[in-house]
Amino acid sequence: MKRALPLLVAALAAFAPRASAHEVRPAYLELRQTGEDTFDVLWKVPASGDDLRLGLYVGLPDGCTKLTEPRGVFVAGSYAERWRVKRLGGLSGGTIHIAGLAGSQTDVLIHIHYSDGRSETHLLRPDTPWVKLSGASSMGGRALAYLRLGIEHILLGVDHLLFVLGLLLIVGNRWMLIKTITAFTLAHSLTLAIATLGYAHAPLAPLNAAIALSILFLGPEIVRVWRGETSFTIRHPWIVAFAFGLLHGFGFASGLNSMGLPKAEIPLALFLFNVGVEIGQLGFVLMILRLERSFRLLEIRWPRFALALPGYTVGVLGAYWTIQRAAMMLAGPR
Repeated sequence: MKRALPLLVAALAAFAPRASAHEVRPAYLELRQTGEDTFDVLWKVPASGDDLRLGLYVGLPDGCTKLTEPRGVFVAGSYAERWRVKRLGGLSGGTIHIAGLAGSQTDVLIHIHYSDGRSETHLLRPDTPWVKLSGASSMGGRALAYLRLGIEHILLGVDHLLFVLGLLLIVGNRWMLIKTITAFTLAHSLTLAIATLGYAHAPLAPLNAAIALSILFLGPEIVRVWRGETSFTIRHPWIVAFAFGLLHGFGFASGLNSMGLPKAEIPLALFLFNVGVEIGQLGFVLMILRLERSFRLLEIRWPRFALALPGYTVGVLGAYWTIQRAAMMLAGPR
């Protein structure tokens, strides 16, 4: 497996310094119709501490007038604002634009509830920071939005991918690999559901530090594999994958919890978000396995330092993120 990964790991390492700046939690805009022409607005953006928030701002359709001034509060890793607006004739045909989204690295989920039971859902990305409202969206459109959020959450979460990479470097055979990835999947699916349904909660700062520590933990285990040594992790990687998968599940849940979804949408969002996470994770694993097979068939010979690059990348970035996130946690809000 070591022969397959140097180029891939180099790319991950190049992206990793920006990973802490990349916000994998989406912003969330909800408009709920309360009268013929009036709507309550909820706007939530990811935040750090009690005074730092992403610079994203809502541009509602032309003709909207504020009936109340926005009132904001920092809560649970987000900044939330609420206000009421009026637009004669309703929102259909109007355009919502998110200022600042084009220069960011996050998404915005828009959910509109109409008084007659219709609903409308859109997912805005940096390359498409606006949407024209149609008055309703299909179940398929909402499902696709949650599925895309899950896929992006895992593929843009470099720390999660490095943990999976570390497992691949430790596992010695295909059957044990299936067992280990399955254990990791079951564990993070369990805590993702528990956290999203509100039965448990993990503070974001300690959670991020613990996830980084799980990556650092795998670094010495990879070195033991190189030396032909053994340990509990090497003999039973699926148990370690399950234990740390519980932590990573809380991390995945932050992507949904930060939005404050309406209760009626939670089962659909939870299921499809988790499916998206699994699609992204399995795609990453299959890509590595195909690379390994390709390099083996091509008989590519990597220099010795390149063969060691994957393991040292896992250990070094795990240590860097552990120190960085522990320092941020101990510093507290600024």
